[in-house]
Amino acid sequence: QVQLVESGGGLVQPGGSLRLSCVASGFTFSTSTMSWWRQAPGKERELVAAVTAASGSTNYADSVKGRFAISRDDVKNTVYLQMNSLKPEDTGVYYCRGRRRRGLHYEYDYWGQGTQVTVSS
Repeated sequence: QVQLVESGGGLVQPGGSLRLSCVASGFTFSTSTMSWWRQAPGKERELVAAVTAASGSTNYADSVKGRFAISRDDVKNTVYLQMNSLKPEDTGVYYCRGRRRRGLHYEYDYWGQGTQVTVSS
């Protein structure tokens, strides 16, 4: 059974920090590209950050560069998102995603249930 379980969300003041975690099971984490997405009320879901398997290359949305950092622990099957200098516009539900590409298609594509992040004074 595939599971992606996010945790670490909550209410934080502007300028504060949060660390999200996503524990994966039921698929081969170490060979999967892992990413964090977010969805604000009334907006489409958007990519926040991603980290590839093997090389561990990362990429970020322009809006979070320099403030957020994605990392992975292939022993713990966990991907993290360290969020610093949070802004009200970072508010939303944050989702963890795991997938693996095979050729032109994805062999699998899994989502977590999401964790709420609210940045407000």
